[in-house]
Amino acid sequence: MTDRPPPTPTPGTVAATQAPRPGGLADRPEHSPESPLSIHDVTVAYHRRPVLWDIDYDAPPVAPDSGRLIAIVGPNGAGKSTLIKACLGLVPRASGTVEVFGLPAERQRAIIGYVPQRESVDWDFPVSALDVVAMGLYGRIGWFRPVTRRWRERARAALDQVGLADLAGRQISQLSGGQQQRVFLARALAQDARLYFMDEPFAGVDAATERAIVDVLRDFRARGRTVVVVHHALATVPEYFDDVLLLNMRIVAAGPVETTFTKDNLRKTYGGRLTLLDQAAQALALAEEPR
Repeated sequence: MTDRPPPTPTPGTVAATQAPRPGGLADRPEHSPESPLSIHDVTVAYHRRPVLWDIDYDAPPVAPDSGRLIAIVGPNGAGKSTLIKACLGLVPRASGTVEVFGLPAERQRAIIGYVPQRESVDWDFPVSALDVVAMGLYGRIGWFRPVTRRWRERARAALDQVGLADLAGRQISQLSGGQQQRVFLARALAQDARLYFMDEPFAGVDAATERAIVDVLRDFRARGRTVVVVHHALATVPEYFDDVLLLNMRIVAAGPVETTFTKDNLRKTYGGRLTLLDQAAQALALAEEPR
């Protein structure tokens, strides 16, 4: 991390940062209770050094049959994973609040799903693929209560949706990296949440798993869900996502892909890193081609 000041948000793509106000959404009219995710004045610091600074963002409201797929994009060390962990309460916030459909995120855990980075999981833990998916249902089943046939069938149906029903009894340590990622997608499907966070789900997966992930994302969108994804592959942003949040410690720009994922905004986000900008240029060219 450098000591240079973070980028300034681009006018017109994200609201200017507001001064902190006490109370909930009623005291902050710039945040809508209809938004699946409202982040207000969030700062996160490690060892007193800011990782995220003064984040303000509202995810677009959704309809029952039309959700939104939102990519968080930025350079390494920009705070992308930290942002979703701060929303989930997995890392402490130095300041700010996070609301989900107008209520504190801590009170909405039952409708929030999470797919962590594969590298952060202990894959040697002695459980089967079906057990991992069933763990996503504990919020509905209740802790320390038995997983009955009804819930196991629901978990098995989720595995079937990602093409792993025949591996339900396989120990997770015996699965390939792509299969492990699909198990976590199945867990997210079984949860049937309204808001999902996914931390680099496409990282290091094979082509079949990437297609499975895209299919799951589109299924979520068709069911009116909001999915917030930390994403690195700039070339696929226009193809996979509806909205993009460009982040480098602060929000550089946020909004629909077609108006926000621009060369100028990417240059401000990445600071002129040529290889990444070349990838972005290719993605933009593909997005502009007639279909």
